[in-house]
Amino acid sequence: QVQLVESGGGLVQAGGSLRLSCAASGRIFSINAMGWYRQAPGKQRELVAVITRGGSANYASSVKGRFSISRDNAKNTVYLQMNSLKPEDTAVYYCNAEMTTSDYYGMPYWGKGTLVTVSS
Repeated sequence: QVQLVESGGGLVQAGGSLRLSCAASGRIFSINAMGWYRQAPGKQRELVAVITRGGSANYASSVKGRFSISRDNAKNTVYLQMNSLKPEDTAVYYCNAEMTTSDYYGMPYWGKGTLVTVSS
């Protein structure tokens, strides 16, 4: 069974830092783009950052300069380093990965999410 499992969320004060991790497991043949999305209460899910297999990254303008996405292809893991956190960063953060598995070609998979709460 292919799955994405996030970790690293929690409660932090404004100005603090957190590092999220997301590990993919199962019968995976390859992983293309990996990314992080977030959904705040009452809002739509939005893209935070995405990284290609080769390491090219793009960020939402709201997090550029504060967040950094990286990945370890050998471990099928993507990370999100979040610095200078603001209360408006409070959301459930979801991992996403486009994977070719034993069942599907180029299918987007989602993790269950990890809650990040930034207090003022």
